[in-house]
Amino acid sequence: MQAITKNAWRLNAALISLVLILMLVSLMVGPAGLPARTALAALWSGDGPAAIIVREIRLPRTLLAALIGATLGLSGAALQGLFRNPLAEPAIFGAPQAAAAASSFMIAFGLSSATSLAVPVAGILGALASVSALVLIAGQRTSLTVVLLAGFALASFAGAATALILNLAPNPFIALEVAFWLLGSLEDRSRDHLLIAMPFMIASWIILLLPARAFRALTLGEDAAASLGVDLKRLRLMVVGGTALGVGAAVAVAGAIGFVGLVAPHLVRRYVKHDPARVMLPGALAGAALLLAADITVRIVPSAIELKVGVVTALIGVPFFLSMIFSERKFLEGDSE
Repeated sequence: MQAITKNAWRLNAALISLVLILMLVSLMVGPAGLPARTALAALWSGDGPAAIIVREIRLPRTLLAALIGATLGLSGAALQGLFRNPLAEPAIFGAPQAAAAASSFMIAFGLSSATSLAVPVAGILGALASVSALVLIAGQRTSLTVVLLAGFALASFAGAATALILNLAPNPFIALEVAFWLLGSLEDRSRDHLLIAMPFMIASWIILLLPARAFRALTLGEDAAASLGVDLKRLRLMVVGGTALGVGAAVAVAGAIGFVGLVAPHLVRRYVKHDPARVMLPGALAGAALLLAADITVRIVPSAIELKVGVVTALIGVPFFLSMIFSERKFLEGDSE
């Protein structure tokens, strides 16, 4: 046990260092490249061009990338612990799609501006409806197939609702802007976006981290976990509420960014001996590192229009997801033999 604890601390320390390095690189990278020393100095002093670029443009974007990545990674780890399923992830359950549909409705029909508090609230309600519906459909004991099919149906429905909203939007220019926003991007995000989303995401971290030890008991089965004092109904409500709170706020300011919640926990799980309680914090840190790296990548790749970070995470996540399905299938086929 002491060896596992020591490895977990080392892993967390290494991931924190990686996140800090990537945040520094994020402050340096852009149309106007800055040396590391200049970027760091601009954070604390000066009123010249470098200070404006770093503090007003790159710092909010960097902090949002770290916060959103950590939120998605933590949500994925919590859902995987709740369902005891390595394929669980907010995007598979339709949470980002539902949040995007609710947020785009508010923007497309002029009910609120993109920097209004109503947008993340709408996103949170959309994500909450999606994840709650999945928990109700899946029930207490169901197969992986039912969970995946239910999640696919909810995601498809939310996607269709978003398409309908864009078609019915009274202003075609706003509809086009929302369509690009839905691809997932941190471009032109300001301090206002950061201040709107950050409280919701931090609240979601607290809600998801509080029951972390219950996931360890849940690996023994729901009956065993209940006999050990785990309140399963309360646990589900906390995971659903925390996921909806964080994912809804993230989507409201950055659009749909998928697969971070799937990939991040798996990158660290083997280093904590597959303990679902110990996966939570490194999963969040790995998610922050992944999204920071993806956002840096879209700024480095030469193109007429900046790539969308949601496209990059999908290009990484889809092959990873398919490889997990194949490995799961081989495991099941091996057991059947």
